[in-house]
Amino acid sequence: MKYVVPIIAIMLTLPLSASEEDIAWPAYGSAPGGGHYSKATQITPANVSNLEVAWQHRSGDFRLGPIQGVEGFSGDAMPASAFIGTPIVANDTLYYCTPYNRIFALDPQTGEERWAFDPGVAHELEHLTNCRAVSSWTDPDLPSEALCKHRIIAPTLDGRIFALDGKTGKRCPNFGKNGEIDLTEGLSEHSAQEYGITSAPAIINDILVTGAYVQDSIRIDIPSGVVRAYDLRTGKFRWGWNPVPPGMDSIDEEGNYRAGTTNVWSTISVDEQRNLVIVPTGNTSPDYYGGQRDGDLDYYSSSVVALNGDTGEVVWHYQTVHHDIWDFDIPSQPTLLDVTIDGKTRPAVVQTTKMGMTFVLDRETGEPLFPVEERPVPQTGAVEGEYLAPTQPFPVKPVPLHQLGISPDDAWGFTFLDEGWCRDELETLTTGPIYTPVSTKGTVMYPSVIGGHNWGSPAADPERQIMLTTTNRIAMIVQLLPQDQCPDSVGFPQQGSPFCGTLRPFLSRFGAPCTKPPWGTLDAVNLSTGEIKWQVPLGTLKHQAWWPLSLMAGGVQMGGPIVTRSGVIFVAASADRHIRAFDIDDGKELWADEMPTTGNAVPMTYVSGGRQYVVIAAGGHFTSPSPPGDYLIAYALPR
Repeated sequence: MKYVVPIIAIMLTLPLSASEEDIAWPAYGSAPGGGHYSKATQITPANVSNLEVAWQHRSGDFRLGPIQGVEGFSGDAMPASAFIGTPIVANDTLYYCTPYNRIFALDPQTGEERWAFDPGVAHELEHLTNCRAVSSWTDPDLPSEALCKHRIIAPTLDGRIFALDGKTGKRCPNFGKNGEIDLTEGLSEHSAQEYGITSAPAIINDILVTGAYVQDSIRIDIPSGVVRAYDLRTGKFRWGWNPVPPGMDSIDEEGNYRAGTTNVWSTISVDEQRNLVIVPTGNTSPDYYGGQRDGDLDYYSSSVVALNGDTGEVVWHYQTVHHDIWDFDIPSQPTLLDVTIDGKTRPAVVQTTKMGMTFVLDRETGEPLFPVEERPVPQTGAVEGEYLAPTQPFPVKPVPLHQLGISPDDAWGFTFLDEGWCRDELETLTTGPIYTPVSTKGTVMYPSVIGGHNWGSPAADPERQIMLTTTNRIAMIVQLLPQDQCPDSVGFPQQGSPFCGTLRPFLSRFGAPCTKPPWGTLDAVNLSTGEIKWQVPLGTLKHQAWWPLSLMAGGVQMGGPIVTRSGVIFVAASADRHIRAFDIDDGKELWADEMPTTGNAVPMTYVSGGRQYVVIAAGGHFTSPSPPGDYLIAYALPR
């Protein structure tokens, strides 16, 4: 496997500019409101093909095991680890977290370790092993050389948050108990696997705000999805918002946060100017049956919710799916930028969804900036005890990036034989437009629970008003079974409800998707007009199929893009183990490099010492067919 570009390409490289100022990447999404955008311009469409590996770092934190796929966590075997961390760069130091929640501080120019911290997570007890990022905060009240003047805020899979000194990695002694706070306090009883923090806490003024990942298809009384805020200096509790409907008590009889509420597992955004904390919510448990969601527990599910940063009170909320029984939770960080529509510029929230739809909302009111229509959706075929929302919101613009539904006429195959197999199976299953109810004979979801879009997207260029996103086009079959027919190792037990759930990809007997390719794309959308600028296949079937099928473009992917002011898009995500660069103007692929395993993280970029670096975590994901790993790889132009 080669990481060095040809000698002739190096000779043709233009001299690097030493005058470009250092440019950091201080948060998971680059900015507190996401966007995955950098002002760096050293790497351009003209020279990106000359990139070479500048350094690598390996933590040793990965575990072998079965590739779990998207079928749910079932059985006793622990799945392979997932390294999907996006580093941050602050105070000319690169910080990242491993799947086991160890934190490393590196020299951003060489990858040399400055310190490492181990929170002591019992990762062998955790089915899901990932960490998207850490957070950074500088205390303006402390002198420059004081301990914990600069703090790294690190979440863990077992529900803790640490505050560490940015220079040394030592615990901040005045934060909580010996530098940590425990978020499992105040929750109902739960197992180690049911609650953990996988996304970086948001920072607004002098508080941190965090949600948590909750295994929301295990049982109806899962731990609360409460969002909580803590003082960044002391770790003291500031406020909590449990997503219960207005008028319902958020605390139960035992003094814990009411269980079963929707959680916020993805990344939270903040708007300091407006003092808003903007959270993307999941769907209320369990994922595929909602007949027992008493008291309108769906009120805030699958929504974008703006909270007051001082109090946690709801300022506004917008629901993208009513009574979500498809696991169409909001997977991605709300992206905050100013959008100009019909000559008027407004502060906006751009929210991608698993449905392949994008909602553009006014940041101050939550009102859509493009028209959204409430359209009738299927009302027959629901299981006994279920109820359905009569309509669902469909944004007129931006244009959906995914087909909204499936029928037997959509069957596809390499040959007439496998196409026939796929059509025959479609005719035995429940099919129809999006929001067709989940059935006991099996419903084909297209888009599916992995998207459309997922947690890695989008990136947004605020100057060009262009949004970049990755889109999955893999159909899934969701089936409900009466509890007395559920196998012991079912992926979605949904205990306490009448039905368990199963989930599997809709594949032919050749193992290929039964829907037409490309099965994964990189897409550009003009946010001013709502129109698609371009769509290109992302990745190939290399490592998944024999030649010549391995050359097919547009394979399964999980991850997301970034974009720079110079107009270069970087994205890995594809199952063929490559990281790629594309031109924002036309989607042309400019460069690619094969890594040791898949890069299912979102990359990042920064300038340090006058040199621009692009960094990606290559370590696999539980949906990836490639083995897990621990490679953090930095690319740069030749010196």
